[in-house]
Amino acid sequence: MSALRSLPLLHVPESWPLPVVALAAMAVLAGLDLLGAVAAKHWAEDGSLVALGGGLASFVVLFWVYASSLRYAELAVVTMGWIVLLQVGILLVDRMHFGSTLPTGKLVAVVIALTAQAYLVLAPSAP
Repeated sequence: MSALRSLPLLHVPESWPLPVVALAAMAVLAGLDLLGAVAAKHWAEDGSLVALGGGLASFVVLFWVYASSLRYAELAVVTMGWIVLLQVGILLVDRMHFGSTLPTGKLVAVVIALTAQAYLVLAPSAP
């Protein structure tokens, strides 16, 4: 347990602009979350202990990256960007790996929701 207390947070070079750090954090978080979600799906389907262990490891690393990213970027921005990227990733993995499709109406609704979420992340904040 003492090893977890001394685990250092990740550091990025000071020369990196804040938007680059935030975008990198969002992408890494979405990738780790997607990896954990796919592992959970495989574990639920066939009870694979490898998938369970991989999923658990993915979410432990995700928490570490998330905590580290909050030293550099705002909670709301990182979280919303992560969720937008995760939703896109889930739709792509669900279609390519699991073969599921969405009807046109639902796909339009997804695009509208993702556009609104992207606006929340990318729109300039009031001073």
